[in-house]
Amino acid sequence: MSNIHITVEFGGGAELLFDNKKAHPVTLPAKEKHWIIKDLLTWIKDNLLKERPELFLQDESVRPGILVLINDTDWELMDTVNYVIQENDRILFISTLHGG
Repeated sequence: MSNIHITVEFGGGAELLFDNKKAHPVTLPAKEKHWIIKDLLTWIKDNLLKERPELFLQDESVRPGILVLINDTDWELMDTVNYVIQENDRILFISTLHGG
């Protein structure tokens, strides 16, 4: 397998956990197995997340209240954490969690 180029985006306040940067071009390194969203979440935690991982991740998924869109489609329709990432995918994480 070869490297995979994707865009990871954050919105709805989630970008505050990622240096207030909304869009991140990402090159996932080649590996024997396919990259799935579950792997990407670990990669994001290790490489992009700057603070308070508990506000973004819970167990091996995103925290409830974070919407995930894969190429503008709800990840619930795409097998959630088991979705196999494809070249040029756009993966968007939108927080619906707001303080008050």
